[in-house]
Amino acid sequence: MVSRADISILIAGAGPVGLTLALELARRGIKPRIVTQTDAPVSESESRALGINARTLMLLGPSGVAERIREQALPIEGLRLTSQGTPLLTIHTNKFRGNAAALSILPQGVTERLLLEQLRTFEVEPEWHTTVNTVEGGAEAPEVTLIRKDDSGETVRPTILMGADGAHSIVRKSCGFTFPGEALDNEFFLADYAYDTPVDVSYARVDFTNPGVLGCIPVRANVLRYISTLPDFEDRIVHPRDPVEQTWRSDFNVSFRHVEKMSIGRVYLAGDAAHIHSPVGARGMNLGIEDACWLAWLISEGREVEYSDLRLPAVRGVLRQTRMLTTLATMERPAALMLRKRLLPLMAHLPFAERGLVKGIAGMDTPHPPWITH
Repeated sequence: MVSRADISILIAGAGPVGLTLALELARRGIKPRIVTQTDAPVSESESRALGINARTLMLLGPSGVAERIREQALPIEGLRLTSQGTPLLTIHTNKFRGNAAALSILPQGVTERLLLEQLRTFEVEPEWHTTVNTVEGGAEAPEVTLIRKDDSGETVRPTILMGADGAHSIVRKSCGFTFPGEALDNEFFLADYAYDTPVDVSYARVDFTNPGVLGCIPVRANVLRYISTLPDFEDRIVHPRDPVEQTWRSDFNVSFRHVEKMSIGRVYLAGDAAHIHSPVGARGMNLGIEDACWLAWLISEGREVEYSDLRLPAVRGVLRQTRMLTTLATMERPAALMLRKRLLPLMAHLPFAERGLVKGIAGMDTPHPPWITH
């Protein structure tokens, strides 16, 4: 690690990616400034992102956060695929490299709290309700205007500006980054249901309704998330018992986009600011945390100019994978549906196929971080 006492770093966004970026810098002796337009951390009842894969736990190990996540997360034993209730394939995710789980479940609000608590041990606190209003001067010399809750303003000129400010990133839009891609025609629907006692949360389930799909993902010991391409999916849910309440309901569309460069000049992007894709495979938040860890390491080594070249191949690979899995889940043509129904059971007899799927679910299909020993 080289001395970086000469640089000032501004991070826009204090979600999981921004907090990880700040933490990874701070533990290396580089204290960034982190601003966010939100008033406070995300509520722990919010569970937008759920999956935490093995790669993320590896990356968060040195900071001490991984162990705290393991203490609170639900490890997923596997994924059960069915076709109108008929079993097709079970993918076992609980024996990735011994008995470690390839994927665990923890609501995003809890993940953010754990990251924030560790960040505070380095005396770094996000500046809440502080909005990046404008970024002028171009990517080579960014001038950032910040607006606080009391409408007071400030213009800062950081050595490095990091955009971790989400899919609608003002940093990306202001600094000349292109964001090509396309949106799917399919609309997705989801709902979270709470039950009065714990339910079976050991497996995630996907039922192909031919056409359409209805999935069930654990959220907490007594909360399940149902996600579907069918507008009437709530009428199709087979609840383990009568739910106490519906805690969340949302409709959304899916796009596949990524920037052509993840850095320009002195501006760097990470997470949804740089790439968005389907939630299938639970790679979104994990890929962003991976971006953050790589960028922090490169900055500490004085090699941040390598960031885009190192990260873009991984981003492209994950988008290809999630696009393929999303196509598999949402196909509608009768011939394709029949082919899927016949081929998936065959994978149970091909161990290398399951290993490949589990490797992707674990996030271990991207380059190994060189600062972490095996």
